[in-house]
Amino acid sequence: MTYTAYVAVSRSESISNVEKAFARGEEQALKAAYLQHGKLVYTYCRRALDETRSMDVTQEVFISAWRNRHRFDPARGTLISWLVAITKNRIIDNLRAERRHSDRRDIRDPAELVARDQIEVIAEKLMVADALRSLPDRARRVVTLHYFDDLTHRQIAERMSMPLGTVKSDIRRSLIQLRSQLESAYE
Repeated sequence: MTYTAYVAVSRSESISNVEKAFARGEEQALKAAYLQHGKLVYTYCRRALDETRSMDVTQEVFISAWRNRHRFDPARGTLISWLVAITKNRIIDNLRAERRHSDRRDIRDPAELVARDQIEVIAEKLMVADALRSLPDRARRVVTLHYFDDLTHRQIAERMSMPLGTVKSDIRRSLIQLRSQLESAYE
């Protein structure tokens, strides 16, 4: 089985019930999606906007997602990656509208306006954080120690009292899973 086929099979096996219900347009799916992903969407908005605008944009994201649910295909990517893409666009739209209004009022406060690149960086960080949360506890800890704390495989094995081969296997499997999840976010 090729890597691409493996990723497609593993993704189709891991599609959540919420994603399936959302794609089918089941009424309770919107509430479930909001309960599951609303905090992440709001956090993303809050990094770029004030509190009131963040709440408004979060609501707009879920309304837009629900109205366009026919475009969501759970076999092609996760619901959260689709929501983050919508959120990014809504934040940019909101900032552009604010810029137009401030230009009309001739009030220009560049500190209020977040650059598009910063919004992309925030989205990527949130996607990586979400992908890391999907890993089992031990695998997440091993990956975190290796990539964020800069420990070697041997140091991780000693710190966690694990065989060196297990550490290497955990990292490899985790990277495959993370890659699959993050690639689906950008398709």
